[in-house]
Amino acid sequence: MTEIRVMVVDDQELVREGLATILDGQPDIEVVAQACSGLDAIQQAAALLRLDVVLMDIRMPAMDGIEATRRLLATGRDNLRVVILTTFDQDEYVYPALRAGASGFLLKRSTRDELISAVRVVTAGDALLAPSVTRRLLDRFAATGYDHDGAAHALRDLTPREVEVLELVATGLSNAEIAASLHLTEHTVKTHVSRILTKTGLRDRVQAVILAYNTGLASPVAGGG
Repeated sequence: MTEIRVMVVDDQELVREGLATILDGQPDIEVVAQACSGLDAIQQAAALLRLDVVLMDIRMPAMDGIEATRRLLATGRDNLRVVILTTFDQDEYVYPALRAGASGFLLKRSTRDELISAVRVVTAGDALLAPSVTRRLLDRFAATGYDHDGAAHALRDLTPREVEVLELVATGLSNAEIAASLHLTEHTVKTHVSRILTKTGLRDRVQAVILAYNTGLASPVAGGG
């Protein structure tokens, strides 16, 4: 079994070490580095031959998590995924983090099991988009001056079934849940998702969700929270 190689980035030592201890205790996860800032993360990542997931805090000295995410994902590591560690009072940073290429968000008050699951979920190519984190984010999509025409053009090559799958991806459903909803096998759903990403030139499911909202294929969830 190939271990998932993880870096934990947080300027608070106790938080950082606590996360690392939980993850290192899993048979399929290895914490290969800990960093205290975005700059430290970039420097350490450069020395690692393989890195799969980075748990990234947002507010840090030297370089914040958003800029660090952007730089890490610009290094050409196609399989690298970044999960942003966030709290509700940092909602204003969530959309910029998505634009920087983050694959999901994890609340700092999350449980041990949610932390472990987050690492496995993004490694498998799924998005980590809990409704509690994304509700206000999705409301922001409607207010952005995004290039809707350009985004809509990306949908033209999708088959009706692929559009249907994309709509369900945008609601936050996993491949297994989509398979059950459409009476397909999970493997078939994975194939559809892969084709959607290839045809639209998107990196992962998070970007697919953004596309669905920016084109009006999906609508923000009403209500606060």
